[in-house]
Amino acid sequence: MKVAVACDHAAFTLKQDLLPVIVALGHEPTDLGTNSLEAVDYPDFAAKLALEVLSGRCRRGILLCGSGVGASVAANKFPGIRAGNCADHYSAHQGVEHDDMNVLVLGGRIIGLAVAQELVSAFLSAEYTNEPRHARRLAKVLKIEADAARLANLAVHSPTLTSPKEKP
Repeated sequence: MKVAVACDHAAFTLKQDLLPVIVALGHEPTDLGTNSLEAVDYPDFAAKLALEVLSGRCRRGILLCGSGVGASVAANKFPGIRAGNCADHYSAHQGVEHDDMNVLVLGGRIIGLAVAQELVSAFLSAEYTNEPRHARRLAKVLKIEADAARLANLAVHSPTLTSPKEKP
């Protein structure tokens, strides 16, 4: 499987260590950078990775930043991306099996190489089960995603969903 791999400077070393692991697992990584320890902005690399996955050029993605949080937030802004910041084996495979997660996010300052290798292996070997209960829940997530613009517009224009106005 083709796997997009991207990181910011905080996870550069972990990314470099994981590339040969991905190959050893029988997959083909597409390295989207960054390519040094020089400071960069994680949203730029989350966007590159999301576009590779959404285009179909890569089936899944592995995204890394210092904590995993920022990269996860940025990647999940792309409709069709289901990125999970994982730090345990169960979440890394269950996120694919139950939630059709297509991007694994790891915190380069949070987990070590041995755990990262285990998580990458669990993520890449898992497949979405499409069991009725999971399909039903995923359909609801996809509906939220499709309705996001409409919901945001409602929130902006609804007095009950916005902060109360100051009294004169």
